[in-house]
Parts: sequence; structure tokens; C-alpha cells
Amino acid sequence: MSFGQQNNPYGQPPQAGYGYPQQPGMPYAAYPQGGDPYAGMAPVPAEMPGITKAARIFLWVIAAVHVAVAGLMVAGYAAVKDEEGKHTGETVTTRNGDTVDAETAFGLARGLLAFLGGLAAVFAIIGIILAIRYAKGRNGVRVGSIVYASFAIISGIFTIGAWGLGLVTLVLAILTIVFCAKRASAQWFQRPRF
Repeated sequence: MSFGQQNNPYGQPPQAGYGYPQQPGMPYAAYPQGGDPYAGMAPVPAEMPGITKAARIFLWVIAAVHVAVAGLMVAGYAAVKDEEGKHTGETVTTRNGDTVDAETAFGLARGLLAFLGGLAAVFAIIGIILAIRYAKGRNGVRVGSIVYASFAIISGIFTIGAWGLGLVTLVLAILTIVFCAKRASAQWFQRPRF
């Protein structure tokens, strides 16, 4: 019992596609559902979801806190510089009993404050760049935000005593990680661009 020609291994082609009768004027059979061929795909978000907007705002706030920390470090640097001028030529005794000249001690303090201020400024710049890229960025912006917020947790722990700035950074960084890891944020950053 064979359909069609003996040399055709696939048999006779069906007259109508997928159990539906062929409609006049259509060269191919209708879709099985008879509807949209993209019906099973995830919807493309038309605007940024609320949690993604919140994560973006948190990045702006974290960057602002880093600017404030950088400002505090610059103010501390200036205070140490002023104090250094008053103690020129003196020696300082450390906790373990060693003596160090004042220039060396103040130089170390200034170097540490300059390094921390520069680090805070770099963190602020990275946070601002990530927040700006949220509108048109791809998945790398989301991943970068998660990594940035992870480092912001560390900086929040170190600056927890600076008038509550560290606590603000800590809480907002944790929320940024949670919001960026949500499915709605992932869909926003992985949406097709036309």
C-alpha cells in the first residue's frame, strides 16, 4: 500500500496542510493555531520596567554617595596638609614605640586619603556611565551593574562610619543586585533592537 509514485520515498504530498483545508489564494497551509506565528515568544518590553528604573536610580544615588566620599577624602587631604605645616621637623611616636618624623607620617596619611579619594571618584564615574547606558545598553550593562553593586557593597562596609553614607550605599547596592537579577530587567536588556 503506497501513496504516490514508487520512486518517491516520502509518499504522496497531502492536499491540505496540518489538517486544515487549503484556502483559496494561499500558496501554503495556514498555521496550526491559525494565529500569530510569534505567539509563543516572550513579549518585548516597550518601556523600561519599574524595577529596572529603580535600579538605575539606585546607581545614580550610589554614584552621588561616591562623589560625596571623594569630597570628604579631598577635605581630609587638605586638613592633613594644613596640619603638616604646623608640625614640620617634629617626630611622631607610633603605637609600638618607634619614632617617625612628622613628614613621613603626614605623607602616608595624605597618600592614603588621595588614593581613597581617587578610588571613590573612579567608582562614581563608573556608576554614572552605567546609569546613562540603561536606556540603550545591552546585557553587559546589567551584568556590569551587578558587579558594580557588588563592589559598592564593599565600599559601603568601609564607609559605614561616614555619616551613614556607607549604610545608604550598602542597602542600595543590595537592592540594585536584586533588581538587576529579576527577569523583567533581563528581558529589558536582552530585547531585540531594530
